[in-house]
Amino acid sequence: MARSSRRSSKGRSRTVFARRNYVLLLIGIALVAVGFALMRIDGQFESVVSLYIAPLLILGGYLEVIYAILWQPSSPS
Repeated sequence: MARSSRRSSKGRSRTVFARRNYVLLLIGIALVAVGFALMRIDGQFESVVSLYIAPLLILGGYLEVIYAILWQPSSPS
């Protein structure tokens, strides 16, 4: 019974994402966290920050997370 291995020829296991994916993912999570913090810190229901800026930061953060998950490095030619 042959066992398939996911290890590369160097003996290191291959990761699902590249380094750039993780950086983009962390940026997206930071944007979401800052957006929610701004919404909470502001405390006013009628302010520009809680009505416009914080939701745009949260939306941008979620879009960044989706982009980070879907981005694939180009294969070397």
